[in-house]
Amino acid sequence: MSYTNASSGSGSRGARRTVEFGRTYVVRPKGKHQATVVWLHGLGDNGSSWSQLLDNLPLPNIKWICPTAPTRPVTVLGGFPCTAWFDEGELSDDGPKDVEGLDTSASHIANLLSTEPSDVKLGIGGFSMGAACALYSATCFVHGRYGNGSPYPVNLKAVVGLSGWLPGGQNLRNMMLGSHDAIRRAASLPVLLCHGVGDEVVPYKFGERSSQILSSVGFRYVTFKTYQGLGHYTVPKEMEEVCQWLNERLGV
Repeated sequence: MSYTNASSGSGSRGARRTVEFGRTYVVRPKGKHQATVVWLHGLGDNGSSWSQLLDNLPLPNIKWICPTAPTRPVTVLGGFPCTAWFDEGELSDDGPKDVEGLDTSASHIANLLSTEPSDVKLGIGGFSMGAACALYSATCFVHGRYGNGSPYPVNLKAVVGLSGWLPGGQNLRNMMLGSHDAIRRAASLPVLLCHGVGDEVVPYKFGERSSQILSSVGFRYVTFKTYQGLGHYTVPKEMEEVCQWLNERLGV
């Protein structure tokens, strides 16, 4: 099943910029619907390729929602337009340059989850830039708001990031200071990060550092899986461990 979505910004107080998201692919649960996970593709990809992979996983009680990012000029590609959840230049620890783009995508993802039944557990996962957007969504959930201050509306139970990084990781510690609610939510949200040592696109150090930062600010349930010889792609062993982790964390 697929449909086209349009999202108008991220609830910012100023003028909204309309962003057109691509097609969303939905993989219906084959068993009892116990959890819904939005899964985010990488730069230049679309929701279709991941929906086919996820449809074959032995997780019959999960509904998968695989949206397609907007097409936008991307700095790291010299301004060439392609599907991207936000604009990104060279990876660094300086923090995200495109908070508006991150907020818009995080809002779109949350909107997809907000219409799910109340007894269904909600999660977000992704690969590469999709993993970065999933982790950004995790920080929005923990703070209870997006980067622009608008309230974050859904209750996340699991976040998965493959071959990705944490946008604005250096700022996270300051944002946690003095917020008991944020500390409480961080302590209860399980996060699985997987990264290949041979990743030539998003170097391994960014995945490792993201895990360290999350743990240091109070995320108690961060699991970091290392894969020797793995480049910027996924392999069956990695997906098997994702399945096992989701089974344990979501009880599906």
